[in-house]
Formats: sequence, structure tokens, C-alpha cells
Amino acid sequence: MVLLRLLWQVPVALILLVVFLFSMSGYAISVNSRRTKDVPYILPTAPDFSAERHVLDIYTPRGKSATGRPVVVFIHGGAWNSGNKNIYWFIGRRLAKQGVVTVIINYRLSPNVQVPAMADDCARAVQWVTQHIGGYGGDPNRIFVMGHSAGGGLAALLATDTQLFARLGMTKNPVKGAILDDAAGLDMFGYLTKMEYPGDESYLVAYGKVPAVWRTVSPIYFVGASSPPMLVYVGENTYPSILDSSKRFRQRLQEFGIKHEFATLPGKKHIPMATQLFWKNNIIYRDLLKFVGATS
Repeated sequence: MVLLRLLWQVPVALILLVVFLFSMSGYAISVNSRRTKDVPYILPTAPDFSAERHVLDIYTPRGKSATGRPVVVFIHGGAWNSGNKNIYWFIGRRLAKQGVVTVIINYRLSPNVQVPAMADDCARAVQWVTQHIGGYGGDPNRIFVMGHSAGGGLAALLATDTQLFARLGMTKNPVKGAILDDAAGLDMFGYLTKMEYPGDESYLVAYGKVPAVWRTVSPIYFVGASSPPMLVYVGENTYPSILDSSKRFRQRLQEFGIKHEFATLPGKKHIPMATQLFWKNNIIYRDLLKFVGATS
């Protein structure tokens, strides 16, 4: 009985150790940054306002800078029906510690809304950033978007579809570049037209059943000569559909001569493409800091 009790306590002890180490790591990386939490990015009086989903967190470096710092707006993934900015605090802390003002946003999810409304939410968040980020030490003329999975697809759409901002009354797309981490949804028109994989019909909840709408939220069809530069990362062992659409998206960037970097990360599956961002020395951060022109 004593032996069994000890064996039961071992995994508990390991879990507690992991929690402790992550907590200490979180404290260590938060020392040089500040977080401003749950800032509404649309007016709370707006008829569609969601106190949970229309909010963002801002992570700012503690050190002073003579000029505005680059800004990265991170969009979480979650198959368009789940996810939350609070999960990705470590990205905000890591980047802020290295001189980047980082904004991590929420947006409305399926089944309450469909993807076009999610894209509009993300555009409204970026619009808020252009108007207010100067007060947090960020440069409104150096705004970059970043996302993983569904968030990567939304980030790509923000970078390529200028109409998202035109509908908000903005005369130009404020996005200066995009960092796509195992992005999903780059060509949902092609994906949903084929319906190749089990469970694909579940995505119709988020995308609807009208093929023309699928196309309007597929970034691959909006890449053009005016698209900004991009960093595109894909896991070697990610989902086949993400591998395929990422390679075809790269081809579109090449066709239009868009400056970009494309990297397949060896051995990486879909979820580890996001969790690797907990560690500061991964390739995405190294490339990103150069890409946005960060100085710590």
C-alpha cells in the first residue's frame, strides 16, 4: 500500500514541478514588460459588442525608447470555434522583453458568428491599434500581424485584403508585414470544395455553405503586387492540408514578387508550432525580430 501511494505521488510531483518551473519562467520573462489587460477595441455601446471577445491585451517593454517601437498583433488559433488571448501571454512577454510592443486579441467565434465577422473583428482590432498604440510606446506606422493556425489564416487575410480596412473608412492597409505560423484557412474555398478529409463538414458551421463566401475569406486569392512582405512557417509533420495550402500560398507570393521567407520546420506537428514560442531562442522569434526591426 505504501508503495502504491508513493507511485501515485510521483506523477503529481512531476506535474507540480512543471507548473512551478513554468511559473518561475513566466515571472522571469515578465520582469522587463508590462501588461495592460482587457482593453476594448470597439465601443462598448456598439450593438454587437462582446465584453469577452472584443478585447485585447497590450504587452510593452519597460525600458524607454527614443522612437516608437515595432508592433506585432497576434491572433490566436482554435479552428474558428475556440481559443483565447489569455493562453498566449508568453508570446506577449517574450516579444516585449525583446523590444516589441505586442497586442494579443480576442475575436468572436463560431457558432455565434462566421469567419467574415471574425475577419472584421480582427481588422477593427488593428484599426484600434493604429489609433492608440502610440500611447503605449508603439509605432503606428510599423504594425505587423502574426497568427497560428486559424489565426494565421486571419493574419494573412488582414495583410492581403485591403477591403477589410476600406470598409472601416481607412484609406490604406496599415499592415506592414505578416508572420504566419502553420496557418490554416489560406484557401478554404479549395479545401471546402474538395471535402477530402473526415469531419470537413464541421467547418461549414464557421464558413457557411456558400462557396462564394469561402473565397472572400481565403487569403490566397487576395495576394497581389501591393501585398506586404511575409514570414511563412510550416511544420514538416503538420496536417497535409496546411502543408499543401502553405506551399501554394508561397507560389502566389513568388508570382507577384512579394518579399518573403518560407521555412519548413523539421519534425514539427501543428500544436508544437505554437508551443515552441514559449522558448525565446526558436527560429521564428529570431527571424521576427529582424523582420520588424526590433531593438531591445
